[in-house]
Amino acid sequence: MTEDKVTRTLVFTVFTAVLGSFQFGYDIGVINAPQQVIITHYRHVLGVPLDDRKAINSYAINGTEELPASPFLGVPTPTPWAEEEPVASASLITMFWSLSVSSFPVGGMIASFFGGLLGDQLGRIKAMLVANILSLAGALLMGFSKLGPSHILIISGRGISGLYCGLISGLVPMYIGEIAPTTLRGAIGALHQLAIVTGILISQIVGLDFILGNHELWHILLGLSAVPAVFQSLLLFFCPESPRYLYIKLDEEAKAKKSLKRLRGSDDVTNDITEMRKEREEASSEKRVSIVQLFTNSSYRQPILVALMLHMAQQFSGINGIFYYSTSIFQTAGISQPVYATIGVGAVNTVFTALSVFLVEKAGRRSLFLIGMSGMFVCAIFMSVGLVLLNKLAWMSYVSMIAIFLFVSFFEIGPGPIPWFMVAEFFSQGPRPAALAMAAFSNWTCNFIIALCFQYIADFCGPYVFFLFAGVVLAFTLFTFFKVPETKGKSFEEIAAEFRKKSASTKAPKAAVEMEFLGATETV
Repeated sequence: MTEDKVTRTLVFTVFTAVLGSFQFGYDIGVINAPQQVIITHYRHVLGVPLDDRKAINSYAINGTEELPASPFLGVPTPTPWAEEEPVASASLITMFWSLSVSSFPVGGMIASFFGGLLGDQLGRIKAMLVANILSLAGALLMGFSKLGPSHILIISGRGISGLYCGLISGLVPMYIGEIAPTTLRGAIGALHQLAIVTGILISQIVGLDFILGNHELWHILLGLSAVPAVFQSLLLFFCPESPRYLYIKLDEEAKAKKSLKRLRGSDDVTNDITEMRKEREEASSEKRVSIVQLFTNSSYRQPILVALMLHMAQQFSGINGIFYYSTSIFQTAGISQPVYATIGVGAVNTVFTALSVFLVEKAGRRSLFLIGMSGMFVCAIFMSVGLVLLNKLAWMSYVSMIAIFLFVSFFEIGPGPIPWFMVAEFFSQGPRPAALAMAAFSNWTCNFIIALCFQYIADFCGPYVFFLFAGVVLAFTLFTFFKVPETKGKSFEEIAAEFRKKSASTKAPKAAVEMEFLGATETV
């Protein structure tokens, strides 16, 4: 059977596409490692005085303990400044640093709406090429930030990089979902998340102070994302356009067949064409689907709500909180260089995402999501217990350490990669771009909310904060169990039927009550 054959063209094309996801991950993680170095440079540029020796000591102590990298948001908490420093100066530096960090998710939120639109207007390949212009612009601004007003150039560069990542968060899952054979759709879809966490890990490693995260080379570290952008731009010229886009959007069957033959490595592409023909017939009857119609049309409403909930589950699960606490817990456990332990967590992150690529077609999307969420719930409980009893029982730090590694493992088995490609599977060609844009916007918005609120929640709840996240994870687990259908190996028609079935099962009791009520009124 030719459909599940992995060809060299397919491997090359998917690798090229997920280079965009790799840039996404690198841009998320890169700002954390050189944070103190950049803040020192901001002080120098803005003329804010601080004793150099004192600054270096403060950064050495606080840099790894209080400001660990958050691999999904890249949004650390501002450093507590020296008490004798004027309040105005401290708030000025804090403001510029906060803007340097938060301009990235703001850019992502704005651009996430336009990924699908750009993909439809230009085609998937050209859209990724255009997006790379933003990536290059952002990287160049940050790369040359040492030569000018650093704070302005970094804030602008981060914002433009955020725009790029917002586009990519919709374009890459859409493109690889459309070129993948049905039987490999899940595994190939998970590669988007694998590339993101690999980018985060690489940014953590090259951001070490003896590599690029130092006073001399930090600007090169920030501008390094230009390398994969240029590399991807060159490779994209050799990638086939999405056959679904060619056949369904442009009605160019000959070009779609040519593209499919390259991707499948076979002249027999009848099954793919048949599936796309059905999809096109549906798409022509559906016409163009706007974001508003996703919520007003009953056939789209449940899938889009489920899609948004999956992305909310990913962001509100507490994964960023885990990374926030990880470095201080590792330090408490007696690890002299906790930054390396945090990189170890990043490595676990990557390994288990890679594992999910192989598991997702074996176990199914829904099953893995439920296993991941259930495991995270248990780990969050142990994490909380460990944090609460840390001062009373020293060995509790090891319980918390193990809980961190297991929490991250469970996250990357299910809730990490699965929401990105399940959304593409929920919708046929007509509503898919709007749905992916909405899902990406939801992810970025939740991302931004966590960035703004987590520090306040952590300060308010203290070590009990993960009991709160355990409750959130449990709620999302129950939602998934009752509302999310399995999509493994199913066509879009079959998935739509699953949603109708689940929708009917929830409406049935209500209908029965209404009928019973009507019957009662008739007999009275």
